[in-house]
Amino acid sequence: MSLNQVEMVTLNQLIDQNHNYRKFKELWDLTEVKKNLEEIEITNESNFKGYGIFRLFLCLLIQFMEDLSDRELEESLKTNLTSKWFCQFGLTDSTPNYSLFSKVRSRIGTKRLATIFNILRDQLKAKGYMNEIFTFIDASHLISKATLWKERDEAIKEKYEKLNNEILPKFTKDKQANFGCKGGNKFWYGFKKHASVDMQSGMINKVAITKASLIDSKGMKHVTPTSGAVYGDKGYCDKNAKAAAAKRNLHLAAMKKNNMIGKNKDLDKWYCKLRSPYERVFSKTNHRVRYQGIQKNQFTAFMESIAHNFKRMVVLDKLYPPPIIN
Repeated sequence: MSLNQVEMVTLNQLIDQNHNYRKFKELWDLTEVKKNLEEIEITNESNFKGYGIFRLFLCLLIQFMEDLSDRELEESLKTNLTSKWFCQFGLTDSTPNYSLFSKVRSRIGTKRLATIFNILRDQLKAKGYMNEIFTFIDASHLISKATLWKERDEAIKEKYEKLNNEILPKFTKDKQANFGCKGGNKFWYGFKKHASVDMQSGMINKVAITKASLIDSKGMKHVTPTSGAVYGDKGYCDKNAKAAAAKRNLHLAAMKKNNMIGKNKDLDKWYCKLRSPYERVFSKTNHRVRYQGIQKNQFTAFMESIAHNFKRMVVLDKLYPPPIIN
């Protein structure tokens, strides 16, 4: 006669002690974030079907850290133990349906998320990860739609010779997306992401979404640090960038164009070498947007930046662990 053996385990016991998600919770204090989010539940008298706004925010963090769609996030929460644990679900708890996540993003909103981003950034500054001494600024393209054939045909029917930024809003659903150009021959339709990266830690300090047609130097004012030196490419050597830097008393170290007076090739090569390690922050991001409008894509940019900073802090903690004091 054999007896069935039952072993009782908790979800916490099933998660690897060295898993990055454990590090996230050790290194980041989300108390103030939770308090800020819970104001939504007090105001709207809603706990989002019993899940709570904070747990659902953790779900969104998983989504952007792992680059998941809403349906993929739903599946991850159902089947992935680490996702369940990170989002404070039990082994047998029901998890959200994919349709709830868009409502959560809408309820949190871009303005409140900006506050949360700043709360988390202040933690970086308090811990010495971000000092705003040397900052790298750049802009990257965000593609909204692959083709505009239907819109072009409609414009032709209305007797317009070509589809350009002036007449685009008359034919497109997304009134804020337009054409951008880089280097005089590279065009795209969508938006532009401007960001500043702290050169001490490689973490994102500020991020802003604008129309694609806004030139880099005019977008610089949205992401300038509060102090220090700012490094940029040739797109930041004009009067707009100089004015944005002067407003905050910053030192602007931008590469000059070949036809500019005072061009120093050796200095520009040094600037290029200094900036190159931080280019990866922009090159590795997804350049296709899921949503229409600047506001929704700004929400995405904030979440992607939070996810990037979370991951970067874990890496830095492994490379430069705090000293052990006896």
